[in-house]
Amino acid sequence: MIIVRDSARDEVNRLMSQEGAKENAFVRVGVKGGGCSGLMYDLDFDSELKEDDKVFEDNGVKIVVDKKSYLYLIGTELDFSSGLNGKGFAFINPNANRTCGCGESFSI
Repeated sequence: MIIVRDSARDEVNRLMSQEGAKENAFVRVGVKGGGCSGLMYDLDFDSELKEDDKVFEDNGVKIVVDKKSYLYLIGTELDFSSGLNGKGFAFINPNANRTCGCGESFSI
C-alpha cells in the first residue's frame, strides 16, 4: 500500500480538477528502469484498469499500481513539497537502499 500524505492528496485533487480528470480517474504509480540509481518513479492520472493492477485507496486518493511495481513500492509514502528547494511529488520509500540526490530514482 502507498500512504498518501495530506499535501500530496491536496495536490492530486487540485491537479485532477485543473486537468478535468474523468469521474473514474485515479493515480497510477509505477516503477521503470532509468535514472542515476537504476529505477525511477512514474506517476500519472489514468482511468483504465489493467488485469494485474493492485487497487487501493488512502487519504481519499485512489491509487493503482501494476503488480511488478507494487513489490518495489510496498509501504512507500507519497508527499508533495512546494518549498524553496523545489516543487513536486516525493516518494519516501522504505525499500530503497540508495536514492539519487534529486530523489527521483532509487535502487533496491
